[in-house]
Amino acid sequence: MSIDFNPQVYIKPVVFQSVQNHCLWQQPKFDTFIMSAQAKNNVNGMKFEGIKIARREFGTIEKTGQKAYLYTLTNKNGASVDLSTFGATITSIKVPDKDGKMVDVTQGYDNVTPYEKSPVGHAGGTIGPVANKIDNAKFILNNEEYHLEANKDNGKTHCHGGSEGFDVKNWSPRILPDGIEFSYTKKDMENGYPGNVEVKVTYKFDNDNKLHINYQATTDKDTLINLTNHTYFNLDGAENTKENSIYDHIVTLPNSKSITENNEVSVPTGNILSVENTPFDFSVPQKIGNVINGNSEQLKIGGGFDHNYIIDGYDGQTLIEAANVKSSKTGIVMKVSTNLPGFQFYSANHLGKSAQPMGKNGTRYEKRSALCVEPQFFPNAINTPQFEEKGILRKGNLYNKDIVYAFSVDE
Repeated sequence: MSIDFNPQVYIKPVVFQSVQNHCLWQQPKFDTFIMSAQAKNNVNGMKFEGIKIARREFGTIEKTGQKAYLYTLTNKNGASVDLSTFGATITSIKVPDKDGKMVDVTQGYDNVTPYEKSPVGHAGGTIGPVANKIDNAKFILNNEEYHLEANKDNGKTHCHGGSEGFDVKNWSPRILPDGIEFSYTKKDMENGYPGNVEVKVTYKFDNDNKLHINYQATTDKDTLINLTNHTYFNLDGAENTKENSIYDHIVTLPNSKSITENNEVSVPTGNILSVENTPFDFSVPQKIGNVINGNSEQLKIGGGFDHNYIIDGYDGQTLIEAANVKSSKTGIVMKVSTNLPGFQFYSANHLGKSAQPMGKNGTRYEKRSALCVEPQFFPNAINTPQFEEKGILRKGNLYNKDIVYAFSVDE
């Protein structure tokens, strides 16, 4: 049964005033202030008045010769989000800690080259056309078999859209009064997926330090779509790059009583496992370090947490809190909400490889130095009879899904 992608209410544009008379693309190469939102009223409860947007060059993409650009959304509190056109990628999120100091809570890189040349871990990128794994790198849709790049698990699976997925494409930006919209057109059979697909990812950062991400897509031919974001978070600060540096993070997954069981290559078997009385039970707050090395065959398969959690109460429209993560050190709390049916909870078990470039602080991000919460349709749903929703986008329908990363402080 295909998923019915119900359209959500879109935020109405608000009037803004440009600070300069120059066209956006005539701006100098150094950091340039572009505009400030002049919203006088809340929109759907979200406060955007005074949001500032700036742009600078982020380097040259070697493969195409195109320039990548970095946009910075800064709210009236001084908190900010950096977004690259390359991969429609989150490169930085800076929010205040319990002492009011701005802390960068995301791993990333200082220019576009590491994202292009060494995309280890897909840091911060928009993942697609289909997030996570597709078993045997193939699927059947409308009685036709499609073959994909087998880029993972020694040729056993296709993962995160392949080596030419959405996170290594240079997206077209459009400045909104309160955010940035990135767009990309996937050609028919690009990466092995059918259909010419128009994709839009919109980022809006409000004055309550909430980052709103909206994904939209349309297609001229039935296809698969499962979009997510792959940011690596360390709420102690991104400079905490050492192995196991997220062990003191306190995690609550308040609306997930079960996970999808993984086989030996971390592809769901179709079986659903209760988390009760297992290391996967975060129904009450748990420090990651207290449970990540527990006695569990599923933990051994993933090398730690790398599993799809099922969101209780999912209806396809309501934003439901998937995760609550807190740093004992900084007091920063991150709440993740979505209207997708599941999320991959990943403890960065495979970071630290020699192919991985040095991070923003001149050091390599090591194993378990971050965590990811990636809302999604269930992995390999198209090949799993037990999963009702397949992530199929039908011609003429609209894919319209949301993720909200909300930051606050708990002293």
